[in-house]
Amino acid sequence: MAEQSAYRIFDVRHAGKQILSPHMARITLAGEDVAGMATFAPDQRIKLFFPRADGTLPAIPNRADWYDIYRTAPPRERAPMRTYTIRYLRADRCEVDVDFVLHGDNGPASRWALNAVPSDPIQMSAPNANYDGQVGGYEWQPPTGVRHVLLIADETALPAAAGILEELAALEVQPRVDAFLEVPGEADKLDVPSWHGLDLRWLVREGPAGEAHAYGDKMIMAANQVELPCDVLAGSTAEALMEPDSDDLLWDRASCATNTFYAWVAGETGAVSRIRAALVKERGIDRRLANLMGYWKIGRERE
Repeated sequence: MAEQSAYRIFDVRHAGKQILSPHMARITLAGEDVAGMATFAPDQRIKLFFPRADGTLPAIPNRADWYDIYRTAPPRERAPMRTYTIRYLRADRCEVDVDFVLHGDNGPASRWALNAVPSDPIQMSAPNANYDGQVGGYEWQPPTGVRHVLLIADETALPAAAGILEELAALEVQPRVDAFLEVPGEADKLDVPSWHGLDLRWLVREGPAGEAHAYGDKMIMAANQVELPCDVLAGSTAEALMEPDSDDLLWDRASCATNTFYAWVAGETGAVSRIRAALVKERGIDRRLANLMGYWKIGRERE
């Protein structure tokens, strides 16, 4: 039955940790099932299931209806679930790397990443390599002929953004890229590829003299100031000005199959909403050329 579902449950264990920065750790997860895992883009989303507060381990059955089983369980009995990105998949070695933002012992994911030791088990929902249909779970789908990419992300979207830069760097002809990556501090800057057409700017919230910017403020400023090509402006069309139902549900997918420009924006929902307004409503970019994704919201846990 599991082979008929786009996403399946994988039983994995902690197999190694690499501290990338003060606020980012890469954890290698391993298990025989990982041989049947797939990934389709640098921003491939997965779900991780962590032990409950009382230490009870996740025990979701690997069935096509696993999500229905999970959602119908009483909330107090569910394993905490969080969304992450596949960073590197080595299916031939039954290993997958996931980068975790470290924000202290104040949530099931960060707590596990800080305290887990080799062989500690968790569960994962990820694409099933044996599924024949469309799997989905990713938005990075640059249009044919793209020559200019705008990339804006905070640290929660940094694993995906770094993967996107790696993919673009490997192209025979790299596009122009304006990349704005917001991180807590100077030490949180990561090594990423560079090329002649890449303008990468790290946006650091915490300054050397103790000054601090609010989440997303520097990303919003970047969206207002970045140079945009004139030929991507949509004007005041209904499509371009359509509003989301709520900034808590902001998830705009690009829909143009061919164009020279493409934007990928992800991070705190309130900041992405303001970036959306800056790019689409104020600067007139065609909304169909941009992925605008609220990964999380300040003050609220999101599964």
